[in-house]
Amino acid sequence: MLRQMFPRTALVSAILAISAACADEPISTPLASPPPTNSIVIGDISDEPIEAISQTQPFADYVAAKLEAFDIGTGEVKIAPDMATMAEWLEAGDVDIYIDSPYPALIVSQRSGARPTLRRWKDGIAQYNTVIFARADSGLNSLEDLKGRAVGFDEEFSTSGYLLPLGYIVKSGFKAVELKDAAAPVPADRIGYIFTGEDDNTIQWTISQKVAAGAIDAPSFEEIPESTRAQLTVIAQTETVPRHVVLFEPNMEPQLQAAISGALVSMEETPQGKSILRLFGDTSEFDRIPSQHDPLQSARELYEKIQSQ
Repeated sequence: MLRQMFPRTALVSAILAISAACADEPISTPLASPPPTNSIVIGDISDEPIEAISQTQPFADYVAAKLEAFDIGTGEVKIAPDMATMAEWLEAGDVDIYIDSPYPALIVSQRSGARPTLRRWKDGIAQYNTVIFARADSGLNSLEDLKGRAVGFDEEFSTSGYLLPLGYIVKSGFKAVELKDAAAPVPADRIGYIFTGEDDNTIQWTISQKVAAGAIDAPSFEEIPESTRAQLTVIAQTETVPRHVVLFEPNMEPQLQAAISGALVSMEETPQGKSILRLFGDTSEFDRIPSQHDPLQSARELYEKIQSQ
């Protein structure tokens, strides 16, 4: 078989010429994408900011990791001292996402223009209501029996420990009055209420007869030890509302809001997502609210009833 051969010196010269030519050409290397420069901000209202941040930060990090296409790479948590401040932050775009129970969500929504589009199953619960209870041996069996007496509520911004029970009392035709001291006299034609600071106090104040009755959410009432719960009787139960709703910054781009919604709704589908949900207030899932349904309507009606009394 015949092969055409180059002289050795010619071959070396050719290689050197090719190498010289290549040296004049710039070597192209893939350019690394610049890191994302923006952040997604999750807002919360709390008087214990360190605890709130530690619980929410992993959730914020998870959401941010799903938004690289929007130049978002980090998640931040911002804690407001009250509903007015949170409304200001949402309206100004300083907070992107705010998640809370219907009463604070209603106030923040009205003041900021943010609208709820998702529901959060906090503590594994999609919706809940409040029970008003008294000692079983108190002889109190109805709201009528509470006239001239005091009821213990949780806090003034609580859905289950303020809006639902007070709204139910007013909606049922009774007049209510706030008390600053549990021992203060209550007009005979009114039902008094006083803030206890937390559900455990409400239960204890009722058992010790510091107040005639208490109001806490139904799931918490069911968690009272059976021996203690046997000493109590339920006087009334309020209507049911969503456990938590999700508000987005009112001027958020629709594509970004859709991406965040998709990320939240699909969290329960992966082991990582489930783990983050458990850390975030034992959340079991997020689901979508039908566009024609207003999840805050019941809260709005109760709030208007309270304001009109």
